[in-house]
Amino acid sequence: MKKHVLNLLLAFLFVAGTVAQENRLGDEPVSSSEIYHHIEKLGFLGSALFIAAHPDDENTRLIAWLDNEKMARTAYLSLTRGDGGQNLIGPELREQLGMIRTQELLEARNIDGGEQFFTRANDFGYSKDPEETLDIWNKNEVLSDVVRVIRKFQPDIIINRFDHRTAGTTHGHHTSSAILSVEAFNMVSDKNAFPAQLKYVDTWKPERLFFNTSWWFYGSEDAFAKADKTNLLQIDNGDYFSSTGYSVGEIAALSRSRHQSQGFGSSGSRGSSTEYLEFLEGSFPTDKTDPFSGINTTWTRVDGGKKVQSQWETVLSNYDFKNPASSLDNLLALRKEISSLSDGYWKNVKLGEVDKIIKELIGLYAKAYVTQPYATSGESIQLNLELANRAIDKLNYQINNNAAVYFEKAAGSISNNTSITVEGTLNIPSDQAPTSPYYLEKDGSLGMYVVDDPNMIGIPEAAAAFQVPVILTFGDQKIGMSLPVIYKTTDRVRGEIYEPFHVVPALSISIENPVYIFKDKEKREITVSIKAYDDLLNVFILAETPPNWLQDKIRRASFNISKGQTMSYKFYVYAPNESSEGEVTVYATSGNKKYDQEVININYNHIPDQQLVRPATAKLVNPGLSNLAQTVAYINGAGDDVATAIEAIGSKVFKFEPSEVPSDLSKYDAVVVGIRAFNVEPEAMANLQNRLDTFVKNGGTLVMQYNTDRGIPSDALGPLEISLSRKRVTDENAAITFLYPENKVLNAPNKITQQDFEGWVQERGLYFPEKWDPAFEPILGMNDKGESQTKGSLLVAPYGDGHVVYTGLSLFRELPAGVAGAYKLLANMISLSKNRPNLETKQDQKF
Repeated sequence: MKKHVLNLLLAFLFVAGTVAQENRLGDEPVSSSEIYHHIEKLGFLGSALFIAAHPDDENTRLIAWLDNEKMARTAYLSLTRGDGGQNLIGPELREQLGMIRTQELLEARNIDGGEQFFTRANDFGYSKDPEETLDIWNKNEVLSDVVRVIRKFQPDIIINRFDHRTAGTTHGHHTSSAILSVEAFNMVSDKNAFPAQLKYVDTWKPERLFFNTSWWFYGSEDAFAKADKTNLLQIDNGDYFSSTGYSVGEIAALSRSRHQSQGFGSSGSRGSSTEYLEFLEGSFPTDKTDPFSGINTTWTRVDGGKKVQSQWETVLSNYDFKNPASSLDNLLALRKEISSLSDGYWKNVKLGEVDKIIKELIGLYAKAYVTQPYATSGESIQLNLELANRAIDKLNYQINNNAAVYFEKAAGSISNNTSITVEGTLNIPSDQAPTSPYYLEKDGSLGMYVVDDPNMIGIPEAAAAFQVPVILTFGDQKIGMSLPVIYKTTDRVRGEIYEPFHVVPALSISIENPVYIFKDKEKREITVSIKAYDDLLNVFILAETPPNWLQDKIRRASFNISKGQTMSYKFYVYAPNESSEGEVTVYATSGNKKYDQEVININYNHIPDQQLVRPATAKLVNPGLSNLAQTVAYINGAGDDVATAIEAIGSKVFKFEPSEVPSDLSKYDAVVVGIRAFNVEPEAMANLQNRLDTFVKNGGTLVMQYNTDRGIPSDALGPLEISLSRKRVTDENAAITFLYPENKVLNAPNKITQQDFEGWVQERGLYFPEKWDPAFEPILGMNDKGESQTKGSLLVAPYGDGHVVYTGLSLFRELPAGVAGAYKLLANMISLSKNRPNLETKQDQKF
């Protein structure tokens, strides 16, 4: 696929990679050296689990070292999917950002060789202490998930990324991940701990628990140098793989660079490098340079494994790099020895690895694909199975037809260096649900996702809905595989592309805006777009509004719509003559079926295309709001939807990249700078300083949203000096003090009251300034429990004939959530210069 072009190249370039979690679009080609490395790994029976809180918390260098140098089965358990973070590549936030980061983690693991797990914890945003975190998460449920993953993965060693003893010194999620890991370490072997899990997993006893420490946790390199290192393992993980030309550090950087939504592109490091592991519990290693030392990691740890060990050594010693297929007979003999073992964890793991290596040895190409990206329930489409045998005389195959897949020619043989394509049919069941993340199927809470099927808990994503079962025969041995049905196409520029195949509803309904802001009794137009994924007859479009809101019905007779066709409809909603919030739902009927869902596609070049199907609803809010800013220039930052919110309150918005801002800004009432613009485009924003200065002096309003404190000097943020800090208020219900209640930003054109700070989501704000030019007035005071009050969340200063505003308030979260008070405050900010005394007559202007 378009994203996997890079992964294909990586597969050829650094062959130190291991047999990682199976690629969701099927196996990728491997080189002779990589096959040999996979055979080497068959001889190591040890596993390691790395535990932290978020995507990007993992130490990719350590994971790459454990998997590629130690050859251990390695996995990362991220307690959350990163839903509460920011997005540097697009507007997606919350659950859609979690979908992106889930895929970024899977791409990272495909590079460094690890596997990936999650809990049901929802990343609700920054938390300052684990007590708050574990209360919002539901500690017992997340702990049960950690125990379940450990029991399922059965690691010999567990490595925590964070310190469980230092609450309050880092993100509460971070400390919580370590606290839960320490608690789980001794629970997983107790049959009385979460006994319901034992229907699906067995108890397990990890050998030892570590904390992946560094000088950073000691405050300075000098403090770390003086620290007692009796319990510390010192590991050189700068290994260089001469067969590939890549070091562990380079593989780790390629892996970390998959976290593109967080801007974590990394340069590879070369040469010796040291990691430190602090021993916490279990048996102390016999060698302080090897976390597995003292643990039997050979085949002799398994009953009957001595014969397997001997046969594995035969495969390894007779491997021919020029002709890997010559090892097939020896590898089949090894497979038979492993199959003869009593059922158990390592038998199943190593059989899976052997089967994968056998397919690699014979140069097998196997893809099950369709030539359309989606289908609807009840639809039947052509299905193709392409098989290629590129290394042995003859390959016998058999397809196991089922209710979903049918091939008339279900068996055959393929001669050497031959590719065949077998045509079949994919039958989508009439009750097949649309493709959407399994953990989003039901509404969760602030801190937890709902997953009813215990077998799904912990896994990154559901398996492909449709798979083609194929059996390969090698003498008296049969190797089964399930090929996910994917979408295959050829692009004139990119060439052959693979993407996931999705099931969609026959009709997608999309409301233009997620939130509509009204004034009293106002009539607002709502635009609805529909897209047909199948031919439908006698379609009716209807809308439902809250009881105290009125609507003009969508007046249109029934219509027919063809597959691929899109249509738009408009109707009006009337707000009540009072503050009110509600939800509008739009749906369609055709025959006896109702369609009330929106299909959202997420497309980025570094991850597989994703699909989310959710109810077609929008929020209706009447905050009693006036807005005087008629035209607004919006300078894009790291990705937010604030410009849409400004349009929603009646301003005409012109969006610009920082490098494309026009030289003359005089026609705009306000210029609003997107989140983190000074971080992601420092040079371009620096070039705008003079223009912004002139704009404000001449009567404009400049509103700057939050930036991080990383590398921004105090004179870089607009006309007046501002020094950022890492201060934030994470309690979205924290009390608010009006420090200057007479300031215009709290009074005109909308009166701001304490009620306007009710219903906020996730947080109050972040990265508040700690010092500022005396011209600024700090408007709001706030603090989290047990902390001193911060005053830098909203700063307003007159400057020339205009105004400068800096705010760390999380408007980028509150506005998409439809928080009425945030809209009123935003309207006041962008209207500041319009509130000058000589323009008071415009107070009555309504958007």
